[in-house]
Amino acid sequence: MRFEHLIEVNAPAASLQLVAPTFTREQLWQGLMLRVQQPQRFPMGPESCTCRETEPGVYARTQVFGPHTLHDVVVARPHAEVVFTPQAHGDTAPIQLTIRIEEPQPGQMVLRFVYEALAEQTDEERYYNEYRHNAWLHNDRDMVRTLRQWLSDEGL
Repeated sequence: MRFEHLIEVNAPAASLQLVAPTFTREQLWQGLMLRVQQPQRFPMGPESCTCRETEPGVYARTQVFGPHTLHDVVVARPHAEVVFTPQAHGDTAPIQLTIRIEEPQPGQMVLRFVYEALAEQTDEERYYNEYRHNAWLHNDRDMVRTLRQWLSDEGL
């Protein structure tokens, strides 16, 4: 299973930049690092998260969602991408998430989100993939909306 989508962060047209705050690559990177280090600040985030850097750019995290505890490793390639790799949890195939900063043309910046199963999915998991895709898309849009709000209110 592979699911991919783009969310535009900065539009190239000057008129569209008046509607939403414009990010620098550094500000967008800081926002992505908040998602790594403090995911509980985001909509639909965990109740709590412990995050420690095990080596430069590599983070081991434990996230608590109610009765569920999830462990993952995040690799941050500065100003380029973050890769979230979860540990296996029960019989469910782990889904790796890569968020990549791209600049298709001057003045435009997008985030590319790639979700990829790291093991063969069961029939039941495949059945729910469309629901997952919709949930991931909404969650990623909420993340960008939250970053925009923080940029407007307090800066990143």
